[in-house]
Amino acid sequence: MSVFDRNNVTINGTGERSIVFSHGFGCDQNMWRFVASAFEDRFQTVLFDHVGAGKSDLSAYDSDKYGSLDGYADDVVEIGEALGLRRAIFVGHSVSAMIGALASIKAPGMFEALVLVGPSPRYIDDSGYRGGFSADDIEELLASLADNHMGWSMAMAPAIMGNPDNPDLAQELADSFCRTDPAIARAFARVTFTSDNRADLPRVTARTLVLQCREDIIASEEVGEYVRDHIPGSEMVILNATGHCPNLSAPKEVVAAIRAFV
Repeated sequence: MSVFDRNNVTINGTGERSIVFSHGFGCDQNMWRFVASAFEDRFQTVLFDHVGAGKSDLSAYDSDKYGSLDGYADDVVEIGEALGLRRAIFVGHSVSAMIGALASIKAPGMFEALVLVGPSPRYIDDSGYRGGFSADDIEELLASLADNHMGWSMAMAPAIMGNPDNPDLAQELADSFCRTDPAIARAFARVTFTSDNRADLPRVTARTLVLQCREDIIASEEVGEYVRDHIPGSEMVILNATGHCPNLSAPKEVVAAIRAFV
C-alpha cells in the first residue's frame, strides 16, 4: 500500500515550496478547504487524512503503532519523504500541532516552519501547569465517548466549535465526528487527551508560530503561551476568533496570519 493511498494524500497548487495541512481529532482534510485553497497560487499544498479518519485506509490502523502520537508523526515524515519535502511548512490543528512538532524533530530539514493552531502539549493539569482538564475530567470524557459515540459527538461539537451564532459550523464538526470509525476514535481520543509532549517543545528547531483563539475550551490562551514560551524563538498571534476551529470559523484570520509568517 502506498502512503498516498493509506493517508489519502491530496496535492494541489504550484510553487517550489510546500505547505502540509494536518487536521485534528475527529476531523479530516476537508476542514482545511477554506485555508489551503488560499495558498495554491504560491505553494504546493499537501493535505491528508490520519489513518482512521476521512478517506484513509482503515485497514492500515495498528493499535501498537498509533498508541502514541509518534505513530502519526512517523506517517507525516513518510509522506514528506515520499514527496521529497525540504524546508516545507507544516500547519497543524489541535492534536496535529504536536504531531507536527514531533515530525519536525524526527526529520530535521523537512520543515522549515511550523504553524500550530490551538496547540496543547498536555491537556491534563499538572503541578505548575494548567492544561485545562483534571485527570477525572478526561476519564469522564473518554468514558462518555466510549458509551455513546454519536451522542458525545452531537453534545461536544457545539462546545468545541463555539460560535453559537453559526450553528452550521457545529453541525459540520458533529457530522465529521460521527463519520469517524468509533473504535479508532476512542483510541485516538485517549492518545490525544492523555499525551504529554511538554518535554518535546524545547527540541523543536523550526521557526514556529502559535495561532491562538479566544474562549477556546480545549486549548486556552494560557496553554498557547506555554507552547510559545517553551519552543525557542517562537511567536504567538491571538486571532480575532473564538472556539477551537478557526480553520472553519475564521479562515480569513488564519490565512492572513500564515501569510504574514511565511
